[in-house]
Amino acid sequence: MSGVGRVLVAVYAVLALAATGRSFLQIATKYDEAPLAYTLSALAAVVYIVATIALIRQGRVWYRVAWATLAFEFTGVLVVGVLSVLDPELFPHDTVWSWFGRGYVFIPLVLPALGMWWLAKHRPDASAATSGDLTRTDAA
Repeated sequence: MSGVGRVLVAVYAVLALAATGRSFLQIATKYDEAPLAYTLSALAAVVYIVATIALIRQGRVWYRVAWATLAFEFTGVLVVGVLSVLDPELFPHDTVWSWFGRGYVFIPLVLPALGMWWLAKHRPDASAATSGDLTRTDAA
């Protein structure tokens, strides 16, 4: 993996650490104040961890896991983003995905789109499926 792929994995890893730490602290110290928001932050953390692993690992299965994870993340950012704008009372405390990731400089909104673009450009090699080697091609 090189170029944009490395940057993508690094940003996902940092986001995974940040979201995990934030959600752990929120759930451990003030869960009763905003259970939905803090649960969503924990879900985002799990999504970022799985996405990081799936982007690093090779093969068709991990490629599909990466696609599913990034699509889920993008949907979550859009849904939670819209809901947090339309009904701010629903999220009295921010989640990672509130206001489209405003608390994380909108990285949660941009990152899955970039990740899906990268995955589309780096499909597992079709000839690898017949040879038994299920690695992803890394031309970039």
